[in-house]
Amino acid sequence: MTIPELTAASGASLPAVGFGTYRLNGAAGVDTITGAIRLGYRLIDSAVNYENEGAVGAAARRSGVPRDELVITSKLPGRHHAEEKAKAMIEESVLRTGLDHLDLYLIHWPNPREDRYVEAWGALVDARRRGLVRHIGVSNFLPEHVERLVAETGVKPVVNQIELHPYFPQQDALAYHHAQGIVTEAWTPLGRGNDLLDHPTITGIAEAHGASPAQVVLAWHVAVGAIPLPKAASPHRQRENLELDGIGLTEDEVRTITGLGRPDGRAADQDPAVYQEF
Repeated sequence: MTIPELTAASGASLPAVGFGTYRLNGAAGVDTITGAIRLGYRLIDSAVNYENEGAVGAAARRSGVPRDELVITSKLPGRHHAEEKAKAMIEESVLRTGLDHLDLYLIHWPNPREDRYVEAWGALVDARRRGLVRHIGVSNFLPEHVERLVAETGVKPVVNQIELHPYFPQQDALAYHHAQGIVTEAWTPLGRGNDLLDHPTITGIAEAHGASPAQVVLAWHVAVGAIPLPKAASPHRQRENLELDGIGLTEDEVRTITGLGRPDGRAADQDPAVYQEF
């Protein structure tokens, strides 16, 4: 399947739909991720804290897809924000994948109470200079965090990966990223432990389009300009999550889905202004 791409101000292009790998580990994880790549996924999301960089790298090598077609991503955990620790951890990430470089590397959370994310960013800038990673970005950063990075280093993130789904549509963040030329990636795009896919608005629109509720939600992400990163273990679900071309949501439908947003819409109590993850 051919997936359209989004382009950041830096010129980096990323597929409009990616594949999440949280809890896809070991040999079974390799099989699942390999299958996803062979179906057409090219943006593969991982993290040090997912403990599956090895599985992702093995799947990339086993898939038979040319390396330059893949965007392999990992993320730096909070316990390695100190600059020298960050540099070593990025090296470890590359070694664990068994690849000669990673395509996208993110700071997983800003951990503002620790206040070392600028140090970590310096390590990512250095890793890009050394050819360990092609593109660098952040995850769960608020605009003030991004602006501080730019003010202190002069380097803007290519990507900010944030929680984003119809119950938490993050319209202000999307607008800010768009104005800054930063690509938005969405984690938990289908919700997590909530009733999003059973909501009458979603199921009604799905019925009108002859699509599944998940396809409608993912099509909404694409329509608002965010890259969803759904995880699916079964080949059927993996394929379904990619088959979005025929789902032409109207502007009214997009607005209606966005209108499902609510103040308590986060899937978990993880506000980047205070949340700490190590």
